[in-house]
Amino acid sequence: MTDLSGKTNNDKYEKAVGKDSLVCDYELLSPAGNMDCLYAAISSGADAVYAGADRFSARAYAGNFDEESLIKAIDYVHLFGKKLYLTLNTLIKEREFKDICSFIRPFYEEGLDGVIIQDTGVAALLRENFPSLKLHASTQMSVCTSYGARLAASLGIERIVPARELSLAEIVELKEESGLEVECFIHGAMCYSYSGQCLMSSFLGGRSANRGRCAGPCRLPYACLGEKEANLLSMKDMCTLDILDRLMDAGIDSFKIEGRMKPPEYVANVTSIYRKYMDLYISGDRDLKVLPEDRKRLEGFYSRGGISPGYYCKKNGPDMINKNSTGYKSLREEKESFVPKRLKKDVRAFCLIRQGEPVRLRLETDGVTVSLEGVEPEKAKTRALSSDDIKKQVIKTGDSDFNIDSPEIDTDGESFVPVSALNSLRRQGLMMLNERLNSGYKRSL
Repeated sequence: MTDLSGKTNNDKYEKAVGKDSLVCDYELLSPAGNMDCLYAAISSGADAVYAGADRFSARAYAGNFDEESLIKAIDYVHLFGKKLYLTLNTLIKEREFKDICSFIRPFYEEGLDGVIIQDTGVAALLRENFPSLKLHASTQMSVCTSYGARLAASLGIERIVPARELSLAEIVELKEESGLEVECFIHGAMCYSYSGQCLMSSFLGGRSANRGRCAGPCRLPYACLGEKEANLLSMKDMCTLDILDRLMDAGIDSFKIEGRMKPPEYVANVTSIYRKYMDLYISGDRDLKVLPEDRKRLEGFYSRGGISPGYYCKKNGPDMINKNSTGYKSLREEKESFVPKRLKKDVRAFCLIRQGEPVRLRLETDGVTVSLEGVEPEKAKTRALSSDDIKKQVIKTGDSDFNIDSPEIDTDGESFVPVSALNSLRRQGLMMLNERLNSGYKRSL
């Protein structure tokens, strides 16, 4: 992979890291602007997703989640041992503080894994009212020194997303001196302004980035001193695939993909490629060689005409700006091939239908078993239910989060049960199974 440029940064980095990488459990964190993007992220190998609700999110124009769908999303990721972090990363107005606790409570009780915040007042409020909820400092908080990180820690924050303008050496130093987890962006759109400090959209159009409503004025053409208009402030997209081994050496805890405004094919494509190379590194390949076709796929999917490793390698420079275009190019004609099927939890099923005893259904997965009894079968007057008939109903998992492929069927060949009764028993069983699997994540105040 490409070496970090800039001798000073390299020397500081090597001194901080040493010969061996820091001990770290690596997390690949993907955006989930809506439920389809969440499914794409989990199917493509994300360890966690970050999502916004319909209030207090720094991406107000993403699909986002209402209360019901976010609770469903929390349950879904937990079925596969993954995590969901809620973005509550806007500055909160005084009159809104009274609503924060009631807003968070249903998600907290469902087992929400963490909250990404910008407002220090929100941090204090959540720590007081939800003591077991993990707090992450958003990049909007502009944490760029160990002093800022220690202040965050004093508020009960366990993880920081450092300002994107820090070098890798500075991130290593910040992590070592603060003892906090660090979550860093590795791919996606970049802002021209300093993290969390842009007022341009607010000044020009009354749409504040710190309230999640950025209009993206940095993507507009500007003229400087009478010269021809160009996109003077439009940043290239970040892509760190060529320095991913260095980032992992440095002990970064969570590797974050930007893109809550982007579609499922973007989430699936980018997540799967970074998953591939992170897994290679974890398996022992510490000198990753990036295939040209993988780099081309990343650059071809929703990039603004060019990619850059961001500030990890250098402080700034004109080569980080794309003057010619601000629109996304994407492999739209191939997008369907990049969206994997929704991942479902495989379930083993056994169904017994015999005269003289109630219908029995047993469902098993991950060491959890639910057993149900239904109506007692009637003796068939014309045509009895065959094993294939019963199987056809048992495997109809529909829009649930489960999949039943080859249920075991035990029947006497003489019985009849209404299809509606079998369907009701299956739906009830899957609902019970979901509740049992997620019960360990639930909390109460």
